[in-house]
Amino acid sequence: MAKNPKQQKNQRNRNARNNHQRHKPKYAKGKQIHERSIRTNPNKGVGGEVVEGRQAVRELLLAGKRRVREVILVAGLDPAPILAQIKDLAVERRVPVYEVPRSKFDSLAVTESPQGVVSFAEPLPNLEIDDLLSSGRKPFILVMDGILDPRNLGAMLRTAECAGVTGVLLPKHRATRITPAVAKTAQGAIEHLPIASVSGIPKGLKILKEKGVWTVGLDSNASTEIYEVEVADEPLALVLGSEGQGLGRLSRERCDLIAKIPILGSIESLNVSAAAAIACFEIAKKRRG
Repeated sequence: MAKNPKQQKNQRNRNARNNHQRHKPKYAKGKQIHERSIRTNPNKGVGGEVVEGRQAVRELLLAGKRRVREVILVAGLDPAPILAQIKDLAVERRVPVYEVPRSKFDSLAVTESPQGVVSFAEPLPNLEIDDLLSSGRKPFILVMDGILDPRNLGAMLRTAECAGVTGVLLPKHRATRITPAVAKTAQGAIEHLPIASVSGIPKGLKILKEKGVWTVGLDSNASTEIYEVEVADEPLALVLGSEGQGLGRLSRERCDLIAKIPILGSIESLNVSAAAAIACFEIAKKRRG
């Protein structure tokens, strides 16, 4: 029996509602998981719950060292090998992947250029100094005394991982945590570097010295150049101070040695992340020789 026009209209409305409901749970579920993610205790660990940027998210999934709750992509991204790899890794690790409109994605992203990819994960574990010394490798620890700029911290972590640093020590207070900007700038280094925190860097340096680790501070007023450090091949912690302020007084006093990078131009000092790169690779070179 043929349906009258009113019945056909009602049927079309029901179909439209059913189609909407069929597609809605995937988006709504993604939103719900995200909200649970950001309500995770922000003081647990050293941060790292939100990871943005293609390379950083790929390394998060590839390392497989912590649980990833979800990966969110902007709908309609142009195909790219790294995006395909992110999706494949997510499927392999049974991580939900959601594609959302640009407006929704922009409301979730924190950094200026997330490259259409954001993920939510368990925070990085908050390790102790003993954890940094138990890797079985000769310790080469990067100690950061109050770095405040997330991009500087991220760049230093990326350098540290590339230079063979075995662990990083951060202060718990008056310094940036592993924020989304840090994670993105680090380009995945946070997934491979053990990161510990301590209530105060002077206290941490004291513990390191007691455990047989040489502590070398970097300061532009030192008389010894970084190229002259003779303990580079020993268990070593390289200590860098905050932007503008440099090493704190107590941290400087706790260091076994103070070294500088010689400045040959007119500008008085280097950016702290550039100084970290020079010093880390100088030490790495000596440790290889």
